[in-house]
Amino acid sequence: MTHEYRRPTASGGLRLHLNENTAGCSPKVLEAMRRVTREEAAVYPDYNEAIEACASKFGVSAGSVLLVNGLDEGILLAALVMLREGTPADPCEAIIVQPAFDMYAACADGAGGRIVEVLPDAGLDFPARRVLDALSDRTRIIFLTSPNNPTGLSIPPENVGSIANAAPQAMVFLDEAYADFSGESMIQSAASGAIPNLIVGRTFAKAYGLAGVRAGALFGTPAGLSAMRRVIPPYSLNLFAAAALPAALADLEYYNWYLSEVRESKGLLYEVLDRHGLRYWPSNGNFVLAFFGEALASVVSGLAERGIHIRDRSADPGCTGCARMTAGVVAHTQRLVSALEEVMCGAR
Repeated sequence: MTHEYRRPTASGGLRLHLNENTAGCSPKVLEAMRRVTREEAAVYPDYNEAIEACASKFGVSAGSVLLVNGLDEGILLAALVMLREGTPADPCEAIIVQPAFDMYAACADGAGGRIVEVLPDAGLDFPARRVLDALSDRTRIIFLTSPNNPTGLSIPPENVGSIANAAPQAMVFLDEAYADFSGESMIQSAASGAIPNLIVGRTFAKAYGLAGVRAGALFGTPAGLSAMRRVIPPYSLNLFAAAALPAALADLEYYNWYLSEVRESKGLLYEVLDRHGLRYWPSNGNFVLAFFGEALASVVSGLAERGIHIRDRSADPGCTGCARMTAGVVAHTQRLVSALEEVMCGAR
């Protein structure tokens, strides 16, 4: 089976189907990018300021930070360095815990690895025991996501530690794309060497609104990051990403405001789902997964007719009948709630 990431349709209207930041980036980011000169655009970018800003933000040394062109590039780098020793006859293995971001499988497959999928527990809880049972002497990378997309559920840190300890020959790649919203992170465990085979990936697309700028980072010990430093292109981030990142990280007021909007928006979604007796998963991310059952298609289409797009996740393991809705700016969520009321009443 060949795995390929397929970009969802970026329709017009209210985009609540891609887990994007619905407010946009900090105005200070635009100011920083506008200060870029013609002369600076003509030379290769310097990353020192961006690296130092990132290291300071997360309380680690500069040597524990590797900037990447969006977290996607970090996922690809990890797959390449960990799976390249395999052969077609005897490939190395990548464990992917479902439901999961499609890029894990696409990158592992592209690097020549064998994909070992682990299905979720009942209720979409993290299947720690099954992950441990799936480990083999050919396991080289284990992709974990906390909080998970699309469930919004976090992985207990002790589960991450036990998996890493059971597979010392493998990299545990912990994708923390949505950790800004949970307030929980294992960056310190990775950077300090407390869990030496742990690499934590972060994106600045979600909480900071830099999805179009393409900026992410990997965190680990200098030794743990060294293999990826050797293969990453020397100027992976463009000049505008390097200028934007320090400005975004410095604007705590804007960052905290957006986090508060997300928290309030999730509360509004929980209320409307409770009113209609619909099951949902309390989320540590910037989205909510809800079970609409047989009404799913009519809900998705009914919202689309009203210019609001949510994501049908029914093809994901354990997510039959489910849709995911971004929780961002409160005003946008209020529009979604009103539309959901109309659509759900019409579906009865």
